[in-house]
Amino acid sequence: MLEGAEVRLAVDIGGTFTDIVLDVGEVRKTRKVLTTPQRPEQAVLDGMRLILADARAHISDIDVFIHGTTLATNAIIERRGAKTALIATEGFRDVLDIGTESRYDQYDLSIDKPKPLTPRSLRFTVPERIDAHGAVRLALDEAAVRALAPKLRERGVESVAIAFLHSYANPDHERRAAAIIGEEMPGISVTVSSAVCPEIREYERTSTAVANAYVQPLIDGYLARMADALQVEQFRGAIYLVTSGGGVTSIETARRFPVRLVESGPAGGAIFAAQIAARLGESKVLSFDMGGTTAKICLIEKYQPETSRVFEVDRAARFLKGSGLPVRIPVIEMVEIGAGGGSIAHVDAMKRVTVGPESASSEPGPACYGRGGQRPAVTDADVALGMIDPDAFAGGTIKLDPELSKKALLSSVGEALGLSAETAAYAVHEVVCENMASAARVHAVERGEIVGQHTLIAFGGAAPLHAARVAEKIGVSRVIVPSNAGVGSAVGFLAAPIAYELVRSRHVRLDDFDTKVVSDLLQEMVTEARALVEPGAAGAPVRERRAAFMRYVGQGHEITVELPNRPLTSADLAGLRQKFEADYSAMFERAIPGAAIEVLSWSVLATTEARNPPTVAAVTRKPAGQASGSRKFFDGRAGEVVEIPLYRREDMAPGATIAGPAVIAEDETSTFVSTSFDAHIDGAGSIVMERKAA
Repeated sequence: MLEGAEVRLAVDIGGTFTDIVLDVGEVRKTRKVLTTPQRPEQAVLDGMRLILADARAHISDIDVFIHGTTLATNAIIERRGAKTALIATEGFRDVLDIGTESRYDQYDLSIDKPKPLTPRSLRFTVPERIDAHGAVRLALDEAAVRALAPKLRERGVESVAIAFLHSYANPDHERRAAAIIGEEMPGISVTVSSAVCPEIREYERTSTAVANAYVQPLIDGYLARMADALQVEQFRGAIYLVTSGGGVTSIETARRFPVRLVESGPAGGAIFAAQIAARLGESKVLSFDMGGTTAKICLIEKYQPETSRVFEVDRAARFLKGSGLPVRIPVIEMVEIGAGGGSIAHVDAMKRVTVGPESASSEPGPACYGRGGQRPAVTDADVALGMIDPDAFAGGTIKLDPELSKKALLSSVGEALGLSAETAAYAVHEVVCENMASAARVHAVERGEIVGQHTLIAFGGAAPLHAARVAEKIGVSRVIVPSNAGVGSAVGFLAAPIAYELVRSRHVRLDDFDTKVVSDLLQEMVTEARALVEPGAAGAPVRERRAAFMRYVGQGHEITVELPNRPLTSADLAGLRQKFEADYSAMFERAIPGAAIEVLSWSVLATTEARNPPTVAAVTRKPAGQASGSRKFFDGRAGEVVEIPLYRREDMAPGATIAGPAVIAEDETSTFVSTSFDAHIDGAGSIVMERKAA
């Protein structure tokens, strides 16, 4: 099986499950194991051994190991990072509290602001000052930096972030301060903002530097333990980490900039959905990824996920921008909410059924796992409704107990509202589906899109069970559940290109544009980005994408304009204005004639070519034939238990067609086809649900 074939392994560590995908040439095998939160590498190694045994292979046979994780995000959300200090310019101790001086909800008098990762008692300042052009106005007081070391040791600081004013224009003071701290405190983690986020906007740059410092010891320790364990197991291949922007990078880069991993798992899911969209020719897609802990929703237009340069972690208000901690990194744009299979349900003080964001995780897990969980999770509701076969969950590796689900639902929801266990389960299912539908509506509206005009691509262990109901709520008429949907993010990792994006601020006006200075800056960025990508590319072609972030002088935000991959000349300036005004008009209906234009930041992306899947041909539909079994399903709208057919996905050939309601089961997940939909298997093996004619 292994002879001459490339062996590629992908692992996605989630809050509840760790997903493993092994590709041996054209043959794919998958596994799901419970995450081990205290030592995440243990679940990875256990899952690797299982899947390699399935393939009759050894870890030394693996050529490429691609890894994504939510560890960085979870550490920030759960406040489990390192004890982190901030060193700032004198007079700027409170940048993290002041923020942008805006309120995400201006009419809420008791607003909850995001809690900084570094308390005020661990923020220090030193005399120094650099202006916006990079000129030194006040030399760094090195003695003041050195004098901080005893204070940091006394307070047990494990990691230090250094963020000086205008360090994006001149990083010398930050680098020297880092060197001094390193001399005084050997072995301590130090992050400088000019390396992790060399951009304007002091609050976002400081927040990003602090976030990187906060998770660096945790991620560095984890990756070091993982590398050592793999070496003991005789692993000889290449290791890559998936970044939030949808590319993969080296383990060394990930250890330096772990903040770039905050959305690595969800990014893999977006790549997976984009690949499915390209294969099926779906140009307008809503990606719906629901795992054990969270649900992620992403718009994909023309086979490309939307991207952004800033992401908010740990929002105090679920749908409100500005309520989280800003992290300024290249990231795939999506909305993420605490709605997964492990999300816990309860009744609040107003007698409302509420689901999440707290999760049962893998320890103890939902009540039906029989691992000590007493409170009902979404998975318990799905089990009680009859949507999940308790004997075949996760390929039969985890036996579920429906009676434990019903008991938990009654004690936490049913008894408080006078409902049966089944009706309580229906209420939980409806609430979590409405939460996800609301997130999809908000995400689409914020981007000027009509959500009902998109095709929903559902994946993750829990999404196929809820996709039909979410689609009904948001008006989507077509739902696709791809092959390997239960481990979709890990499959997406295998399609991710080796890539790295650099962004640097350098203010330039078009009416005072020095083409040589800008071209030299871009070439310097190209050299640095290629140095991070080419070793992993192993001779594969590496392409560049250059861009400028432009705006009319005095505006608050920029739009992205692509640049030619060559030195700029004065002849390019008219073209830059035309491109900017064309994009500006597309967004805001009209340009501003004759207004001055400025560039605030520059971007260079170095990347290998993504693997594009082949398109699939249409299939001839035919009845699926005899079901392999049936399920007793509680129909909440009718208020009664009905018998619905159960099909095994592996028994359904391309073209096989069924009418809802029905369940299509497989080892990784199950798909619920509601009464509103028919379903068939397409040429790629995807389940395609289409709304029935009225």
